[in-house]
Amino acid sequence: MPLLRAEEVSVSFGGRRALDEVSLAAEAGHVTGLIGPNGAGKSTLFDVVSGLRRPLTGRVLLDGHDVTREGPARRARRGLSRTFQHLELFGRLTVRGNLLVAAELGPGRRHAARTADRVLDRLGLTDLAGAPADALPTGAARLVEVARTLVLEPKVLLLDEPAAGQDTEETARFAALLRSLAEDGTAVLLVEHDMSLVMTVCDEVHVLDLGTVVASGPPARIRQDKTVLTAYLGEE
Repeated sequence: MPLLRAEEVSVSFGGRRALDEVSLAAEAGHVTGLIGPNGAGKSTLFDVVSGLRRPLTGRVLLDGHDVTREGPARRARRGLSRTFQHLELFGRLTVRGNLLVAAELGPGRRHAARTADRVLDRLGLTDLAGAPADALPTGAARLVEVARTLVLEPKVLLLDEPAAGQDTEETARFAALLRSLAEDGTAVLLVEHDMSLVMTVCDEVHVLDLGTVVASGPPARIRQDKTVLTAYLGEE
């Protein structure tokens, strides 16, 4: 059974359908990609899944529980964590301080410092632990935001454009991290514009356009889909 499932979710803004009966699932041990042009509804779907927005129709299931009417805090306690398209770090805190704030809210709060240090080491951030978050370059700041979600020990991880601002070497390391998270049993749902990263790490990809899923399947199939090739991958 998928750890996360959105079933026929619809959202309207001022009479315009931002999401139109969207369904998708994220399984434990898999990286699931969600791609599409700007305005396709990707972040809106993340808001619905994470509890920041109530859908007009449809439902959200998390680890078998219907959480459609539950708020973000309750869903977080059930094991869901996310990052945002726009960086949401505590700029005046150090990198380690950002992780400690989150760790105090998670299942490992009794050992918050140990949990934070373990995640810093795993993501190669130990040398930056004492640096102010607002002094970091964008690529490193994105990684700190991911690290902050990991101290919560999530079952389901939603990542909204986490590779933005990363250079080629950083992206390669990040790809390895995503695969290792999946190997740990985490269900990762990834929104990302870096198609090379998506096609490398994802087990399945959903393509969203104007609030509707227009294609779904493994990367090899998505690469051959004419609609995707023309509209999203920039190929004839």
